[in-house]
Amino acid sequence: MEENSIYPVPLDEKQDTSSSVEKGSAQEYVVQDDPRLHFSEVDLDKVQRRLKQRHVQMIAIAGTLGTGLFLGSGHALQGAGPLGALIAYGLVGTVGYATLCSLGEMTAFAPISGTFPHYATRWADPALGFALGWNYFYTSAISTPVEITAAGILITFWDPDLGHQAAYTAAITVCVCAINIFGVRWFGEAEFFFSIIKICLITLLIIAGLVIDLGGGPNHERIGFRYWKNPGAVAGAGLEPKHPGLDRFLGILSVIVQAAFSYQGMELVAIAASETESPRRNIAKAVRRVFWRILVFYMLGILITGMLVPYNDPNLLSESGTAAESPYVIAMERAGISVLPHIINACVFTSAFSAGNSFLFSASRILYGLALRGQAPRFLTYCTKKGLPIAAVLVSACFAWLSFMNVSSGAETVFTWLVNLSTTGGFFSWGAMNVTYLRFYAGLKAQGFDRRTFSYWNRLQPFLAWWAIFWLTIFILINGFAVFWAFNASDFLTDYINVPIFLGLYVFWKLFKRTKAWRVDEMDFVTAIPSIEETEIPEVPATTIWGKIAAVIF
Repeated sequence: MEENSIYPVPLDEKQDTSSSVEKGSAQEYVVQDDPRLHFSEVDLDKVQRRLKQRHVQMIAIAGTLGTGLFLGSGHALQGAGPLGALIAYGLVGTVGYATLCSLGEMTAFAPISGTFPHYATRWADPALGFALGWNYFYTSAISTPVEITAAGILITFWDPDLGHQAAYTAAITVCVCAINIFGVRWFGEAEFFFSIIKICLITLLIIAGLVIDLGGGPNHERIGFRYWKNPGAVAGAGLEPKHPGLDRFLGILSVIVQAAFSYQGMELVAIAASETESPRRNIAKAVRRVFWRILVFYMLGILITGMLVPYNDPNLLSESGTAAESPYVIAMERAGISVLPHIINACVFTSAFSAGNSFLFSASRILYGLALRGQAPRFLTYCTKKGLPIAAVLVSACFAWLSFMNVSSGAETVFTWLVNLSTTGGFFSWGAMNVTYLRFYAGLKAQGFDRRTFSYWNRLQPFLAWWAIFWLTIFILINGFAVFWAFNASDFLTDYINVPIFLGLYVFWKLFKRTKAWRVDEMDFVTAIPSIEETEIPEVPATTIWGKIAAVIF
C-alpha cells in the first residue's frame, strides 16, 4: 500500500508545489508520494504516553545497574586486576555515553515508536534499520530468560535445594510477563521501585566499602591501596606468561565484554520515549545525567571493588551466581560482617528481576516498531484501547520461558550457546546507532536545520559518534581473541557468528526490497514526527521544599 509521505525537496528545483507546503527550519517541504518511504502522515502508532517524569528519570539513573555490576565486577577484577578493570569499564563507559548522546539527540528530535531501528530506516538505509531492529530484538529477547535464570540462581543463596529451581523459575517468569502485560504504567512503577532499591544498594556498597577500606570494619584492618601493590594493579590473561606486559594487556581486553554487559540497556529511555510524558524534556534530562551516573556508580564502584579484594582471591572464581561471588560480600566477610551479604543478595535479586523486566519491555517495543514500519508481521501492530502493543508483548514473552532450559542439564548447553550468540549483538546495535546519527547529522546540516534549537544536542558531535564507532569496531574484532591461542571451532563460532548474522540481515533486506541509502536531500525530517506542542506538557515549578528536592532528583 502506498502512503503519502513528506520528504524535503528544495523549492528552487522545478517541482510540482500544488501539494500542501509546510515550513521547515530553513526551507520548505513538499508533500509527495514515494513508494520507498513507509512513513504515513496519519501514523499507525497507537501507544499512549503513560510514563511519568519520575519513571523515566529513575530508569535513566539506575536502569542499567544490575548483576553485571554487582556480581560481574568480581569477574572483571579477577580477569584484569583493579586498574585493568577500571580501564575497561572506563573505556566502555565512554563508548556507551557517546552512543547515548547520539541516540538522545535523535530521540529528542523524533520521540516515536520504533526508535533507533526506525531512525536507521528513515535516515540511513532501510536495510540497516531492518538489521538493527531484528538484531536488537533478538539480543533483548534472549537476555530476558538470562536475567530470569540469574534471579532464580540468586534464591539458592537461601535455598540450595536445586529441586525447587523449576518452581522459582516459573514464578519469576510469570511475574515478569504479567508486569509487561498489565501495561506500561505498571512497568514504570515497577522500574521506579526497583531503581530506588538499586540506587540505595550501590550507595550502601560504596559507603560500606570505603568504611571497610579505611579500617572501620569489625576487625579494624586498614586496607588502603594494599592490593594494588600486592598482587598488583593489573592481572594477566595467562595467555602469554613469557611476556608479562603483553599478558597484562590481554587481561584488560579479556574483560571488555564483561564491562559492556554491565552497561547493556542504557538505551531503554530512548525505547520508552513514545510512551513518555513530555519526552523531549525528559529525554534531554536523562541523557545529561548519564555522565554522572557512569562516573559515580560505575567508576567509583569499580574503584572501591579493586581496593577491597585482591584479584587472586579464590572466592572471585566462584560460579555460584549468588551474592557469594560479589566482591563486596567477599570484602565484608573478610572484615567480619555477616548480615549485609543477605541484604545484598536480596537487592541483587531485585536487580536481576528488573533487568529481565526491562529486556522484555525493550524487545516488545522494538518488535512493535518493526511491525509499524512494515519490517515485521502486521498483526504485531495490534494495541489495546489503553495503548498496549499486546501482540508484540505476548510474542516477546514467549522467549522468557526459555529460562526453563537451564533446569534441564541437557538443554542448558543449548541455552548457553544461544546466549553466547548474542555476545556481540550489543556492539552491533550501538555501532548502527552511531552510523545512523552521522547520517542524521549530515542530513540536518544539508537541509539547513539548526541543531542548537533542539531540546537536546551535544556540542561534541559528530566526534562522539566517530569515537564510539572506532572502539566498537575494535570490540567486535577482539571479542573472541582468546580462541586464537587454543583454537576451538565451537568457541570461535559463538564468539563471531553475530557478524555474519547481522550482515546477512542487512543483505537480505537490501536484496528483497532493493533498498538504497538515503541521500541527504531525500531524508524525511517531517512526516509523523509530533511537534513540541503535541508532546510537551508545561512544567509546573515546584513551590514546596520537597517538591524542589524531587525536581532536582527526577
